[in-house]
Amino acid sequence: MTVEAEDRPAASPLRRGRVAFRNFRWRRPFWAGLYVGTAGVPILWLPYANLTLGQLNVRMSTTAGASAVVIGVLLIVLGLTIWFQPHVRIFAGVAAILLSLVSLVVANFGGGLIGFLLGMVGGAMSVAWVPGTPLPAAGDVAPAPAPAAASAPPAPPAAVPGLVPPARVPGTGSALARFGGAVPRGGGRPPGHPGKDGDRAE
Repeated sequence: MTVEAEDRPAASPLRRGRVAFRNFRWRRPFWAGLYVGTAGVPILWLPYANLTLGQLNVRMSTTAGASAVVIGVLLIVLGLTIWFQPHVRIFAGVAAILLSLVSLVVANFGGGLIGFLLGMVGGAMSVAWVPGTPLPAAGDVAPAPAPAAASAPPAPPAAVPGLVPPARVPGTGSALARFGGAVPRGGGRPPGHPGKDGDRAE
């Protein structure tokens, strides 16, 4: 054991817990799961809540009681699923959005709009979350990309005995030279051909 290791103070349990919680939070859509799970609480609680105003007891028991229980429990389960099964975050996010929309109609306006808004935001965050890429360790140097191999210029066409490259004529461009064309000696006419002047004389 080196002197530096002996002088270094041991990490406290609180510090180790904070580091473990931070690693847990960074590897999954933590806030999305928290919002979705929290959205189920007001939806589940509001139909069975008792509000006392002086001598008046207000009870929110409606026909939405059973629906609120089902939706609230499902949202809480989806929030835990987003935490502990992040690979199904897209399915859980879409399900949370659909349940939040349904709760707006059948569960006392989505738990007084609080559960509806939390479920919508948490579901959208769960669908949009993607895992990050780990940073390279200190001292690691990314390899430089290999330079692209320069393409060799095309080889000129082999010379053919009896053929000469065409002369550049103004107005015709260099199409023949571009394709490596060549014409036989004598302008491509067979030997003994009278040529244009002979054609006119005839």
